[in-house]
Amino acid sequence: MKNNSIQPALDETGSQVLARRDFLRSSAAMGAGLLVAPAVLGQGRGKLEDLHLAMIGVGAQGRVLLRDSLKVPGVRFVAICDIWHYHQRYAANILKKYGQPVNVYSDYREMLDKEKSIDAVLIASPDWMHAEHTIACLKAGKHVYCEKEMSNSLELAKQMVLAARQTGKLLQIGHQRRSNPRYTHALRLVEKDKLLGRITHVYGQWNRVRRQESGWPKGREMDAATLKRFGYDTMYRFRNWRNFHKFSGGPIADLGSHQIDVFNWFLRTDPRAVMASGGRDYYKKGDWYDNVMALFEYNTPPGTVRGFYQVLNTTSYGGYYETFMGDEGTLVISEDPRKGFIFREVVAKHRQWEDEADKIESMGREAIELKIGESRRKHGKAGQAKKLEDQLKKKIHQLHLENFYNAVRKGTPLSCPGEIGYETAVTVLKVNEAVVAARRLTYDPKSFTV
Repeated sequence: MKNNSIQPALDETGSQVLARRDFLRSSAAMGAGLLVAPAVLGQGRGKLEDLHLAMIGVGAQGRVLLRDSLKVPGVRFVAICDIWHYHQRYAANILKKYGQPVNVYSDYREMLDKEKSIDAVLIASPDWMHAEHTIACLKAGKHVYCEKEMSNSLELAKQMVLAARQTGKLLQIGHQRRSNPRYTHALRLVEKDKLLGRITHVYGQWNRVRRQESGWPKGREMDAATLKRFGYDTMYRFRNWRNFHKFSGGPIADLGSHQIDVFNWFLRTDPRAVMASGGRDYYKKGDWYDNVMALFEYNTPPGTVRGFYQVLNTTSYGGYYETFMGDEGTLVISEDPRKGFIFREVVAKHRQWEDEADKIESMGREAIELKIGESRRKHGKAGQAKKLEDQLKKKIHQLHLENFYNAVRKGTPLSCPGEIGYETAVTVLKVNEAVVAARRLTYDPKSFTV
């Protein structure tokens, strides 16, 4: 299958770089917005660094993005928007403590109409509103960082990509592993050093402790008229929107899309088929399944790769991680920094650096710890090692946000533009179809392209 992703190469530090032909290709795909002249952001305001931000959706995930953005020098929030006054007040108080008082809105249209200084908008509203919010912001001349899943509708996700192209504005999707140096370094080991040999199988999971329903403080609920105005019929469904078909793509989109995106990324292709099984076996409320297991088939140049992925919402055993298995080695990697190992097959070619690498016992075998900065400091350039070590100290969302802000300011490439986010949405949402069909479904290669 042809891979339509815009896939950056990696330099020896694990950072992403683009050859000129790839940069031109990505520029054409994403629109002129990638080539924003840095001076534009400073016109009429003085300092170049004064990047004015707004946020739509300041619930739990929105506040993660807010706090991690506040760690980035030279960004300033000027407005926030949320339909629930409790969220508004909570987020506004956080920003006030950081010396960034903001204007507060319930309707994003009013915010866009009044706040003319906004350069970029962060969107962390429920999935079903992503497309409406993103397209409106792009058409208002704002760059957009939108949380995954792009949308629970592929047609709407496609409209998001088209809006970015038509307006020439940047659209970054929140698959934050794409900006994580642990992952870019590991990908370099897989691609350049051929550490795993031929990859034959991949595995991923996100197992989560028994789900707790989201409530709300007594007396702080929205009234029925406000709920209805914004598309909700009860406060319960608003607070637990992830459990309902209308508002989300289910657990495979909520959790699985992060890791299935990594499957596509590391294999440099999209899947050709999927089978899946899932059900509402534990929880009574909601209409999404509470567990799902999916089997993907990938067609890579060396041969077929089969991938298994599961989401469980009744046990946290094993947590979350991804595994890439090859005929010369296996890589285990996660956003959890405690999970990063390389298992070498006894038949694999011995590399000199393995003798000096830190090793541990795991699952009855000797494993090499995936350490980036230390190995670079010993054998690479000190400056590169320091750069990687500094990055690894940052929060995982901060790295992806910084990538977005640098793209807005300097025209550097996005780690996850809309086209890549769309490919992941196609991959993930097909799992839901496979659960219903209870059989193997194939992907149309053309379906990954906008």
